[in-house]
Order: sequence, then structure tokens, then C-alpha cells
Amino acid sequence: MEIKINREIRNYSEAVYFGLNLRQFIFSILACGVAVGLYFLLKPFFGIETLSWVCILGALPFAAIGFFKYHGMTAEKALIAYLKSEVLTPKQLKFKSSNYYDLMTAERSNEHVRSHRHNKKEKRH
Repeated sequence: MEIKINREIRNYSEAVYFGLNLRQFIFSILACGVAVGLYFLLKPFFGIETLSWVCILGALPFAAIGFFKYHGMTAEKALIAYLKSEVLTPKQLKFKSSNYYDLMTAERSNEHVRSHRHNKKEKRH
């Protein structure tokens, strides 16, 4: 008797129907429902070939959402991560060192510049 065990426990998903997990099954049913709904809604307006393409294109987003995984994230999580990285966060990140030596040398150079400017002003007057 053989028992299949995933090497990585986080990759386990329980099969509900036809080997699909619950998320995939729900979105598959939703995609089929959209395709059937589009068929009956648009049947009087289009020929069968055009109608079949409209049904496929209408069901495609729902089917894709159910099966889509990017770096272990579902479609919603990947979309939120994309929006956070591209819209909400700045494109240029500026690095400021918190190293004591760098802070002290920057302070010394600022003091040197200030004293040099102060000396120039005194020489003018």
C-alpha cells in the first residue's frame, strides 16, 4: 500500500471534487455560470462562433483567479502586493546610514563648511 505525502506540508491542499481544491472548484463553477449566463443573454444578438468566443472571454477571468498562484500567493494577495509596491510605495528609496562613524564624519564636514562660510563673511566686512 502506498501513501503519497507532500515533501512540503504547506503545499498540501485537500481535493474536494475532481481533484480540485475548494477555491478552484468554486471559481470553476462561477466561470461556468458566467459562460452559460452570457450564452443565454447574448444568443439573440450574435452568431454561434462569436457567441462562443464571448463566453470563453467572459469566463476566463474567473477561471484564472481560481487557479492563479504567484510566489505562493493567490490572485487577490498578488494584486494587493502589486498595488502596494507600484502605487503606494515610492519608487526611489533613499538610504541613510545609522552608522556612528558616518554620522560623525557628516557632522564634522558640516561644521567645517559652516566655519568656512562664517570666515568668508567676516573677511568681507
